[in-house]
Amino acid sequence: MDKHWWQEAVVYQVYPRSFQDSNGDGIGDLDGIRQRLDYIKQLGMDVIWLNPIYRSPNDDNGYDISNYEAIQPDFGTMADFDALLKEAHAKGLKIVMDLVVNHTSDEHHWFMESRRSKDNPYRDYYIWQDPVDGHAPNDWQSSFSGSAWQFDETTGQYFLHLFSKKQPDLNWRNSKVRHSVYDMMTWWLDKGIDGFRMDVISLISKPKDFVTTPVRRPANGPHVHEYLEEMNKDVLSKFDIMTVGETPGVHPQDALLYAGLDSHELNMIFQFEHMGVDTDPELGKWRPHQFKLTTLKTIMSKWQTELNGRAWNSLYWNNHDQPRVVSRFGNDSDEFRERSAKMLGAVLHFQQGTPYIYQGEEIGMTNAMNFNSIEDYQDIESLNAYRDLVEQHQTLTNDQMIKALHHSSRDNARTPMQWDDSVNAGFAKEGVDPWLQLNANYTSVNVKNALADKESVFYFYQKMNTLRKQYPIITYGDYTLLDPDDEQTWTYTRKLDGQTLTLTANFSQDSLTRDYAAAPANSTLLLSNYDDDQGQTLRPYEVKVYLTK
Repeated sequence: MDKHWWQEAVVYQVYPRSFQDSNGDGIGDLDGIRQRLDYIKQLGMDVIWLNPIYRSPNDDNGYDISNYEAIQPDFGTMADFDALLKEAHAKGLKIVMDLVVNHTSDEHHWFMESRRSKDNPYRDYYIWQDPVDGHAPNDWQSSFSGSAWQFDETTGQYFLHLFSKKQPDLNWRNSKVRHSVYDMMTWWLDKGIDGFRMDVISLISKPKDFVTTPVRRPANGPHVHEYLEEMNKDVLSKFDIMTVGETPGVHPQDALLYAGLDSHELNMIFQFEHMGVDTDPELGKWRPHQFKLTTLKTIMSKWQTELNGRAWNSLYWNNHDQPRVVSRFGNDSDEFRERSAKMLGAVLHFQQGTPYIYQGEEIGMTNAMNFNSIEDYQDIESLNAYRDLVEQHQTLTNDQMIKALHHSSRDNARTPMQWDDSVNAGFAKEGVDPWLQLNANYTSVNVKNALADKESVFYFYQKMNTLRKQYPIITYGDYTLLDPDDEQTWTYTRKLDGQTLTLTANFSQDSLTRDYAAAPANSTLLLSNYDDDQGQTLRPYEVKVYLTK
């Protein structure tokens, strides 16, 4: 297998709006990120993935782009971006940008022209359909509640929006659309960025006949691989970059097409199977339930074994769209938060693939403890779901929905970064109102405290990043699950060149006895979240990693 720099990298995801405010407006910005580069480097990172920083009306926090080649004024200027890129590169950090090209903002020049008339040159940049019997062309639903079709009075047709009605979907069948996108991508790559994370890229290909297509969401459409091969040929193959596609609705066989080591599309994808283990089949994230560890292990292990030697995994627990993992799959109580955060980090980072750390994960940030009313939330998905499920259809009561938001809202990941215990947690200066209120536990859970404590989650993550550079088995070793039916522990091995790495983890707050937990013969304890080894005993949320030569 050819080896590439992005396989050995560790990625730090920055949500710019919530990372660091440098100018006193309560919104994180590019200069704020630049001020914190040394911190990211200290953690042992190689790549920074930036959520969208392009000009946007902010209907969906920057995922509705009105100009792909301009910086959102909230975040600074293009000169600020150039300064960030230059300084990051000087420190050995690469920058990967978010690419959002399934849709634009309805305030993008292309769409403003498109909706003017049926014969406008930009009409075919978007997906327009006549009404059917006075209604939308089909019953597709938006990911943000309601119909995916919006009637437009000007021309008497509907346009498609798989997300907000202010996010009309681009028509990728139109080669002018595709090549406009490729030109924009090349513009950024010529500027010196190091790759793209591609938003919902599995959705860009739509069926030709919407009226006879009843599927609710067009993932992996008929031409998606043709488009990505063209993108690779025209743009990606000309640069030594990292690409990762966000691909809802995929399975391992799809990944071999999108990111196969011998395919010519992307380097890797984000899959979401493991993100559904605690959600309801009908109401999804808004009726969360206790996950089964056996289900989580089965899904993750399937991706490990089926992609091994054929495609490359991305490894993540958290991102800007997911609740905090320590509150979700761990235990965010004062007693067990740090222990379970370390355990979860190790279980993920010792698998095969490129790991992604979402800002604050490395200090064990939790879901928002103090958001007790719908007024506390700002996320469009959360607000629309509340309107739909509580106010309009009474599917859930207010209390049930608030409980679901506590567990599942995207705002859990978006509360400002907790730098210290001062007013506004060091995210913004005193006297400024942050754009989203802080998590109430910032006075104890913060970077300042983490850096002062050699046993903190931060230094555990730093150690994992160091070990990855020292031991190729962590990056490239074959994966085997050892305890598929155990509901409390996760044990797996990695093997490479005569070495074996064994990880065993306790996902419960009980002390357990397991044969797997004992040190294998001739092994070294590489990493643990306890300071001694009690053999076959696994204490609450204990994780142990052994290396056998």
